[in-house]
Amino acid sequence: MTSSYIPLQPADLSLDEAGRPYSAAYGDVYHSRTDALAQAEQVFLRGNDLPRRWQGRDRFTVCETGFGLGLNFLALWRAWRADPRRATRLHVVSIEGHPLEREVLRMAWDRHLPQALRPWAEALIAQWPPRLPGLHRLEFEQGAVTLTLAFGEAATIAPRLSARVDAYFFDGFAPRRNPAMWSQDVLGVLARLAAPDATLATWASAGYVRRTLVEAGFDVRREQGYGKLHMSVGTRSARAGAGSGPPGGDAASALVVGAGLAGAGVAQALALRGLAVTVLAPESDAGAHRGHLAAAMTPVIARDDNSRARLSRAGSLRALRRWTGLDAAVLRCGTLQLERDAGRATALAQALSELAFPAEWARAVDADEAGRLAGLPVARGGVYFRDGLLVRPDRLVSALLSMPGIRRRTGTVASIRQAGSLWQICDPQGVVLAETGNLVLACAAQAPVVLRASGLLDPLPRLAQMHALAGEVTQAPSSALWGGPRCIVGGEGYLLPEIEGWCVAGSTYVHGAQESRVGAAGQRVNLDKAAGLLGEEAGRALRGLPAGDLPGWAGWRAVLPGRLPAIGPLAHAPGVWLATGYASRGLSWSALGGDLIAAWLCGEPLPLETDLIDQILPR
Repeated sequence: MTSSYIPLQPADLSLDEAGRPYSAAYGDVYHSRTDALAQAEQVFLRGNDLPRRWQGRDRFTVCETGFGLGLNFLALWRAWRADPRRATRLHVVSIEGHPLEREVLRMAWDRHLPQALRPWAEALIAQWPPRLPGLHRLEFEQGAVTLTLAFGEAATIAPRLSARVDAYFFDGFAPRRNPAMWSQDVLGVLARLAAPDATLATWASAGYVRRTLVEAGFDVRREQGYGKLHMSVGTRSARAGAGSGPPGGDAASALVVGAGLAGAGVAQALALRGLAVTVLAPESDAGAHRGHLAAAMTPVIARDDNSRARLSRAGSLRALRRWTGLDAAVLRCGTLQLERDAGRATALAQALSELAFPAEWARAVDADEAGRLAGLPVARGGVYFRDGLLVRPDRLVSALLSMPGIRRRTGTVASIRQAGSLWQICDPQGVVLAETGNLVLACAAQAPVVLRASGLLDPLPRLAQMHALAGEVTQAPSSALWGGPRCIVGGEGYLLPEIEGWCVAGSTYVHGAQESRVGAAGQRVNLDKAAGLLGEEAGRALRGLPAGDLPGWAGWRAVLPGRLPAIGPLAHAPGVWLATGYASRGLSWSALGGDLIAAWLCGEPLPLETDLIDQILPR
């Protein structure tokens, strides 16, 4: 475990002698006992001149420090809902270093939540995320209200946020109890996200808090607060200049090239935000996953929670939220991830303990418990992920592209060229197929080919090294495995639960292949990999199947150096975006890549930390 990783500890909630929610760790209460809703409205809403300031706007973004019991967010949402002139979209970003567990939050609300907020609280608790470090994007009111929970120490996660903030709610425990939250390092970083007309409000009125806010670029004054207390309010100083957050987007339409997992993920995310989306792809794209019976999506764990593990976790969590309800395409069945040997399994269990992830998300299991979860004896213990997803790729792509607002067109894109503020998309004969101001190339290994033909690849040396990697999966009859496993069993290879009488085993990686096809050699590799995950009897059953005579599916992976994708804008071609290089983790990247590009285009807070975005920007 590296020294930079700090486990995310839950809040230690209790009651003080007056019956108020209290943190023993900080020696402070969460809110006023008398009227928490009135306090939130007086300090944070009226202190930021709300609802007046959001009226008539397309979007309004609030940044909060200290989510706590969520009363400020619930009061804000309630006020937005009650205002007929409200902003079309309300975005809230809230930092919380010690998130409450779902049941603890529910119990606290049972005792302390004002009755007026309970309808909104029920919607929030239904989406409450697991206690995992990073950003968690929740959506309400058909996406018109978003809450981005930033779980982690403020000094660590604040510099990783990207938003254009219109109002600040500086809350949290008292400065003398939690000085790090009120430091220049935190408040100054958050202030750099401020819109030119941004305002702030906080119940804290101490002189050094006001001085810190002035140093951060605000004109601050002391006012009468709730009850007999004072508060501080402020506006962005004219001398502070524009913030560093992303500029507000106003895209109304977009064109996506590619109709696979990458293109479908982008198209869905854009359509959910009300954009008119055209998906342009050759006829072959529509059948790219035809015959691909099933695939698995499982996050990665690393001892130091490195960038790859954090990206994998963010992708799996985003997919779980985006694809909930697509029952014909996605099944949450859980995943058993097994290491290669007992020694590595022990090391993985130790790493999981040090990471302190909640057991509801991932927990170590021995071989006996793993076998009970799988419904079959397995070779050894490992880690069980409750949220492992069994996905039917062809059905998923079809479901995503069937959303209202998405129009599909058939065509082969060979190049693009700029025409004023638009991009023209051309076929191999140079005929213009379409024009758009917002173009997303989500066409796997074809993306660098198009950019090269368009004279746009030279500034992207990593993308120029993309290569196509062949691979296949094999279908084993579930009857040979007593019905097959109840959950995904993964490790060196994988075996999936039964679908239509078959269990999918995979997968192969064939470098330098001229074609991707199903064959006896690949089937033997897949059966042997899956057999190595199971107990002796089931392993023998798999090895005894006739390789070469089984059904399967073969395809290509678009792979970049480092096996991370390229997602984001092209700096040298404004209006052009990439979503490519998903390699063997197309399911992990599909929803996250789509929402990241859509957030950029629509001026939303970005749903991924900036240090992780830097890892995947096209270059």
